[in-house]
Amino acid sequence: MAIDRIPILRRLLVPYTPRPGDRSFLERAQTQRDGDLEVTVAVLDAIESRKFFGVPMARRGVQPVWLKVVNGDQTPYRLNLLTLDPNYFSPHEAASVNHFSSGKRFLGFGFLALLFWPFLWILPLKLFGAWRGNRRMDTYFQSQAFHLRPIHSGQQSEGFVFTNLDIGSKVVCVRLLGAGGAKEFTFHVAVPGLDLDYLRREFLGLGRPETTVDCDLAELQKRLAAMPRAVTNRRGSREGDPVNLLVAGQFATLLSAFGARWDETELISIATSWKTFRAFLTGWDYRYSPVSSLYLFGRQQDFALQRVRKSINERLHLRLWATPLRFRGQPVWVGQVSRDIGVRFTWRTWNLTTHRIDPDVDEARDYVVEDLLQIGRLELAGYVDGVQACQPSNPRRNLTGDPYFTDGKRAALLVSQAKTQPTFVAWT
Repeated sequence: MAIDRIPILRRLLVPYTPRPGDRSFLERAQTQRDGDLEVTVAVLDAIESRKFFGVPMARRGVQPVWLKVVNGDQTPYRLNLLTLDPNYFSPHEAASVNHFSSGKRFLGFGFLALLFWPFLWILPLKLFGAWRGNRRMDTYFQSQAFHLRPIHSGQQSEGFVFTNLDIGSKVVCVRLLGAGGAKEFTFHVAVPGLDLDYLRREFLGLGRPETTVDCDLAELQKRLAAMPRAVTNRRGSREGDPVNLLVAGQFATLLSAFGARWDETELISIATSWKTFRAFLTGWDYRYSPVSSLYLFGRQQDFALQRVRKSINERLHLRLWATPLRFRGQPVWVGQVSRDIGVRFTWRTWNLTTHRIDPDVDEARDYVVEDLLQIGRLELAGYVDGVQACQPSNPRRNLTGDPYFTDGKRAALLVSQAKTQPTFVAWT
């Protein structure tokens, strides 16, 4: 009788049970076309990847991206996989990261393992089961992978690319190389799993036609210069960080432009506060940590982005507020960006600590400009007055007492939906 038919042994042997027929993720698939090329992408969340591949891949930082390419062109094309994720996992590597390891789990008990000596007869079965399951896992991952080979005219290729984990939003850049040049397809995919700060906000109806104000370049410059110079506390009684950034673009365009390099933020809750505290103590990389609320136009930021570097104590914060202004038909957002460079004690917060910002706030502002320039998503860029200059010898201070100095300029940016060459305008 086969081992798989004996229920007790089947449980002891650490069964590997993927579900290749469970393809609910295809309901969220996105498709783009360029001529006779068609590309479809779907990103699996933690639950979907566990069902389909039979192991908790998200816990190991692995995220499968399903990709299908249909080539109706006369030219063969090949996927440039490094563009999709320069640190992708090979199929066998992704399987190896998720391998069963009953022996290591048992030895992890140390001397306490002696308490289980009456059950030591189970260990060989567990080890054999893990070995058997891992072999099946290797074969399954390999069979489901998108294989790097030419996709000839009239053919199609599909399968999974094993990328690094992103939740909230994921930017998937598919670059196909052919004899006549490269074709690029950029997808911005929402991935379930985060309680994002902007999901419960409606931006106060500022997108309704009766509330919008269309501006030409001169009118936009005039209105931007008249915006408040700094954010405030909730009551509006004290000023904080400077309002040093203005971005024009649809909300989805902003998320797409920043998404590959910046992370969204979660709402403040008991769970996210605990994760933030743990990251603070251990240096764990909590990419989606909530940010504190700052106020402009009488309300807290509509959404925030951040770019974590070595630890949660070293990151850039970007907060944006919607306005009724429109430029070239695009919504105008005003914002504040600063760079955290450490932690210090303060009496002004409930936990007696705060992030210390780089006093040269213009550097963080210009970092955003450079970042969007590097990825080619700036259509128009310039600088406008409105913050009011202050010198290092006589700085202003934010709400937690950190000093800052500035040349008084705001960066004004028009974000493009696709890669483009920027134009710089002669603003002051």
